[in-house]
Amino acid sequence: MNTLARTLAGATAAGAATLAYASSVERNAFTLRRVTAPVLPRGFAPLRVLHVSDLHLVPSQRRKIEWVRSLDALEPDLVVNTGDNLAHLQAVPAVLNAMGPLLERPGVFVLGSNDYLAPVAKNPFRYFTSDHARVEGDRTKLPTQDLVRGFENAGWLDLDNRRGHLSVEGLDLEFVGVDDPHIDRDRYDEVAGPADPDAALTIGVAHAPYLRTLDAFTRDGAGLVIAGHTHGGQVCVPFYGALVTNCDLGRERVKGLSRWWPACDNAPSSEAPDDAAWLHVSAGLGTSPFAPVRFACRPEATLMTLRARG
Repeated sequence: MNTLARTLAGATAAGAATLAYASSVERNAFTLRRVTAPVLPRGFAPLRVLHVSDLHLVPSQRRKIEWVRSLDALEPDLVVNTGDNLAHLQAVPAVLNAMGPLLERPGVFVLGSNDYLAPVAKNPFRYFTSDHARVEGDRTKLPTQDLVRGFENAGWLDLDNRRGHLSVEGLDLEFVGVDDPHIDRDRYDEVAGPADPDAALTIGVAHAPYLRTLDAFTRDGAGLVIAGHTHGGQVCVPFYGALVTNCDLGRERVKGLSRWWPACDNAPSSEAPDDAAWLHVSAGLGTSPFAPVRFACRPEATLMTLRARG
């Protein structure tokens, strides 16, 4: 075997090993991220918020279901679900089972595009183009209302183009939410308005963290914004990070905690003014069943500790 043939054979073997790892190991290596954000008024005790996003669940994913159920042992004070729960026509019972014990806690939710329409096979390279958000015309509709009914029957607050309040551990929290901006279902004009000055904190919630949505939330005074959708890039380059965010958010903020302020236009968090809002983007827990890989980007949920400002 000549040098070129050996090189090609080695590259092929390395690629196959990487794909096997990404599809069978890392995408099932669920992890819990912990972050702390100083967003509460002085004098208030810390609040534990569990952020769950992008389950993309099919009923056969028992490991994922049991892992999500185990998160209840964290005893969160509040659960925030930022959508894309479904990946199968029969997935609603599985999602409600996965979220089961968490549904007994205070919670809020918004929907993502994959809570409305079933996934389809498509060219994975389209993810890297401006055409990534286009919805296929003949996608099967999912039982969205069954999912919404299950969450609402548990007392969770639907924030799809809605505002609302919850009292959590003695704190009056105001929520402002929109339906999925990724497929232009957001109607911020229906919920626009200044943050309630009597609330301890105003929280913006969306599935996809598009700039127009982040700016709208923070312009009206939200101190914390919570979103998902990006999958953390899903396939990342070690020591470089995400290649894309699947929206117009910058790569610096593809997952984790950062700062956002109106019209910052992806400026680095290091330039944030003192009164900038905090933004948390979850890398999520799943993938499309037609692209079941993660690399250098483990699936995650996040326990956020909200504490008083210093």
